[in-house]
Amino acid sequence: MIKLIRKHKKLKNPPPVILTLVFAILVFGILVITMLIVGIFVVVLNKLQFIDSLNAPNIWIPTIWFASASTLTGTVVAIIFSRIPLKPINTIIHGMNQLANGKYQTRIDLGHISLAKGISNSFNTLAEELENTEMLRSDFVNNFSHEFKTPIVSICGFAKLLQRDTISKEKQKEYLNIIVEESTRLSEMATNVLNLTKVEYQSILTDISKFNLSEQLRNSVLMLENKWMQKGISITVEFNEYYIEACEELLKQVWINILDNSIKFSPNHSEIEIELKEEQELFMVSIINHGPEMSQEEINRIYDKFWQGDTSHASEGTGIGLSIAKRIVELHKGKIDVYSSKEQTKFTVILPNRVL
Repeated sequence: MIKLIRKHKKLKNPPPVILTLVFAILVFGILVITMLIVGIFVVVLNKLQFIDSLNAPNIWIPTIWFASASTLTGTVVAIIFSRIPLKPINTIIHGMNQLANGKYQTRIDLGHISLAKGISNSFNTLAEELENTEMLRSDFVNNFSHEFKTPIVSICGFAKLLQRDTISKEKQKEYLNIIVEESTRLSEMATNVLNLTKVEYQSILTDISKFNLSEQLRNSVLMLENKWMQKGISITVEFNEYYIEACEELLKQVWINILDNSIKFSPNHSEIEIELKEEQELFMVSIINHGPEMSQEEINRIYDKFWQGDTSHASEGTGIGLSIAKRIVELHKGKIDVYSSKEQTKFTVILPNRVL
């Protein structure tokens, strides 16, 4: 899982103010240089007695000379010195064009001045995020195609086997059950992808209401009863009644996805505990299973789309549920902590008791 660490350094002066000062100093410098050159030119003409040779009625002639000299000198000086501030601007424009053409590995270096370093860092951070986003998008498309292809190939294969007249009734029933399971898995995968797409592009929570969080957790357990009953798992749910202000529909997906993941990796005839407590205006919901220990690398990757740590359970899920749960919790200004040891794996969802 790619993580970007952003370091925000507060500039002493805001960039617009600094740019204004730089531009003002540059214009002032050009004017001073122009005045010096024209002044030297006037002194030379005076020593050559060119000005004294002009009569008063013809005073417009030196005026035209001086105006022309000032204009010409100012233009030349401006052309020469304007290249200095325009060089980094041209570098930025070139870099932006590279990004627009999909070359996200582009980086720029405008120098060691504070303002230049700040602009370079901002541009390079943008380029890095675009590059990482493109990598994630590419991985998502590849994994998405693979995950959808697998059940389709399985359904097609067993459907062809059912076309044979030589297979027994028992085999027919077995193949039909597999087709039903794969079809259900395909349907769940499509639903999860739609849910993930919805929450990924959602930035503001809607439909916020006050509801019984304890009751919602118990209902989530009942919704997955068939799964944990098939594995002989017992689920312990003991907590007081708590109410939360949040999006009820989205939070339900969090508990179902995390609980489903815990059931998936729990051994047969084991136990899952669900704890709920409130501390300092925060709710902490812990879902504990006694499945295999996860390494730190696995913990860092569990929210990656379509990633599944234990390949022996790959056919049981889609690898999207925890990504959805994490995004929904983030929308509620909360977080998910994961702890894993040989004895247990514990998912703790921390949420504010009300979403502002």
